[in-house]
Amino acid sequence: MAKNNRTNSDWSANTPLLPAQGPRRLALYRSLRGLIESGQMRPGDKLPTTRDVAKRFGVSRGAAVAAYEMLVADGFAEARVGAGTYVAEAVPLLQAPPAPRPVEIEEARAPLPGALGCSTADGTTLRIFRMLMNRHLTQPSARHFHYNDPAGSLALRVEVAAYLKAARGVTCEPDQIIMTAGTQQGLDLTVRALLKPGDPVWIEDPCYVAARDVFEAAGLNITAVPVDAEGIDVAAGMAARPDAKAVYVTPSHQYPLGVTLSMARRLALIDWAREAGAYIIEDDYDSEFRFAGPPLSALQGIDGEGRAIYLGTFSKTLLPGFRIGYLVVPRPLRERLLTIRRLTDRFPSTLAEDALTEFLRDGHFSAHIKRARKRVKAARDALVEALDCQRLNITIPEQGLHLVAELSADEDDVALAAEARAVGFGVKALSPLYAGPTDRRGLVVGFSGFEPKVLANAARRFVAGL
Repeated sequence: MAKNNRTNSDWSANTPLLPAQGPRRLALYRSLRGLIESGQMRPGDKLPTTRDVAKRFGVSRGAAVAAYEMLVADGFAEARVGAGTYVAEAVPLLQAPPAPRPVEIEEARAPLPGALGCSTADGTTLRIFRMLMNRHLTQPSARHFHYNDPAGSLALRVEVAAYLKAARGVTCEPDQIIMTAGTQQGLDLTVRALLKPGDPVWIEDPCYVAARDVFEAAGLNITAVPVDAEGIDVAAGMAARPDAKAVYVTPSHQYPLGVTLSMARRLALIDWAREAGAYIIEDDYDSEFRFAGPPLSALQGIDGEGRAIYLGTFSKTLLPGFRIGYLVVPRPLRERLLTIRRLTDRFPSTLAEDALTEFLRDGHFSAHIKRARKRVKAARDALVEALDCQRLNITIPEQGLHLVAELSADEDDVALAAEARAVGFGVKALSPLYAGPTDRRGLVVGFSGFEPKVLANAARRFVAGL
């Protein structure tokens, strides 16, 4: 059988890659062997002369000769007298690597009507913010070009302090405010600054799962304290764990049950914190959205002894995408919190801060809240009407951005929530939000961020299948 005798006319296409260090003969051998095994040099291809290899790669001719001899000895090449060196006819080829799978970039899906955590920004708000952002991009402040205060812009903290005093009865000055990337970061900073693994803490039961995750990740000893119609049961918490170091509460609009912490319970909680030397971590969730009468003052405003740490955010009132929230902290804790902040993300977005500062200072935020409150109330009413069904027991909430549709204890709310999502209604099951087993069943439904008609249609599709 005649041998193939192909001369590789374009040796540069198969140029070996040699490492910068190490024995040259071994480097050349391994590189040539790799080209042969991978099929880039085919059986019968002629290798260049050892003089050519030595010249091209700056190695001695002896190193090139030694590399070729190793290829021949290992069966990867054949030396033909008077003709040169060729790739052997029978060479085990490496299996070609599988072609890389194309990476599918999934577009962010719009939330289903009824989903939680959706904001209510309207066309007027977006137009004003676009104008403010454009202004700060076309006339950028020097603040945007260097590292800034980890507490956030002083100008913004002045406006936030003024707003909290007027709207929520919070007692604070700008130096007590730390701007954050939303409530979750504020909670994480607080836990790191105040607590150490093994410390006992109270949480509400049921509770906001992302908050519970923060405490669990920190290795804290968690006591789930029941919530009733008046909010967290302080007496039950004291009976179970009087020596707790902190408590996490959502007093304005408890998540997920939606109840408001009564004044009697507020005072009892503050008294316990003072006596125990514990801290109250107050998440003022949904406080701006009250539809009947003024909201109760924040716990922080009636504390008086620096036991309350106040968490707030613009995610629900404006856009979660801004990632702007705030902490109001007792002065003795400020430096500890700022040290931790410096070690995480250094400082907030200066561009977003400057636009938000003007939005607050010029009265746009108050006007936005009034418009948003009307929109979400209309959506709430449309949702309640559409969910009129014997299997669902709904108490119309007077505050917040979600409601709970109670079910009988023998219902499977997890399965029912899955059925709802299958027909385009984005509800959440209530029972998994409890720390342990519970007889309580229900569906948690959001009504912010959706037009009343869209929300009602989704609810009717779900009810039609019940």
